[in-house]
Amino acid sequence: MEIEVKFPLKDHVEEKIKNFAEFVKEKFEEDLYFSHPSRDFSITDEALRIRKDMEGVTITYKGPKIDKETKSREEIKLKVSDFESAVLLFERLGFRKFWTVRKRRKIYRFKDVIFCIDEVELLGKFIEIELEGGIERKEELFTLASMLGYKKEESITKSYLEMLIELKNP
Repeated sequence: MEIEVKFPLKDHVEEKIKNFAEFVKEKFEEDLYFSHPSRDFSITDEALRIRKDMEGVTITYKGPKIDKETKSREEIKLKVSDFESAVLLFERLGFRKFWTVRKRRKIYRFKDVIFCIDEVELLGKFIEIELEGGIERKEELFTLASMLGYKKEESITKSYLEMLIELKNP
């Protein structure tokens, strides 16, 4: 289970993170999302994507969000060796390319918490704070967020995909 909170990036937040967290890497991610041939992921609150980045190619299934305050959900990840073959496999099974999300991501780590500073094409800058575990750990993320100057009610529970769809279809 991935437990995650997201906020619009405020000035000086990254500098605060640098004071206590270790820089891991910076990378560009391209996420190709698919629509399901027999169910509407926008209704079931699921997602299926293929991510391409400097680490390779990863297929990810995201289950429905499990609470209203966070973006916490089941995630199943699978590394594959070839992006084009993965796309072709999904297309042969009836999935359709739906949307592409592109972002530049800086990753920091503090203990078992990951801080991602994202610059998302067409959307702007955000911070995601995440960890793996049970939903009972979400308050740890909100505590860290408050140390960075965020209030719980500023949390964004929509995915970048959902935000981009709303931007195109207001």
